Amino acid sequence: SATVIVESSRPSNMGRMSDPDAHGTIHGCCGDTMEIYLRLNGLGIEEATFATDGRESAIACGSMLTKMLQGMSLEQAADIRPEQLIAAVGGLPKAKVHCANLTLNTLREAIADWRAEET
Repeated sequence: SATVIVESSRPSNMGRMSDPDAHGTIHGCCGDTMEIYLRLNGLGIEEATFATDGRESAIACGSMLTKMLQGMSLEQAADIRPEQLIAAVGGLPKAKVHCANLTLNTLREAIADWRAEET
């Protein structure tokens, strides 16, 4: 989609965050690695960044998700579904839907990381 092209060629929030409140890393079955970093303000997401060695679809999903997360609560973020991310990037080919799943699973890993640190 046009959105995938824009998000992958000029991604937002791409890069590793120093001293994040939460961090998740998943090595996908496709061979791509996705990392999500969160900085929190209470239970809200103040800042989100990502890093990936994946290509266009993975970059677009990471970029779009980090924009979507700004100002969300952790509960709202955990409830994002792959279909919502896919719609936000204007659709993905069937062979690239796994990129949305990888990105959201990495977000959930970051949230679980934060919860483990808080207990």
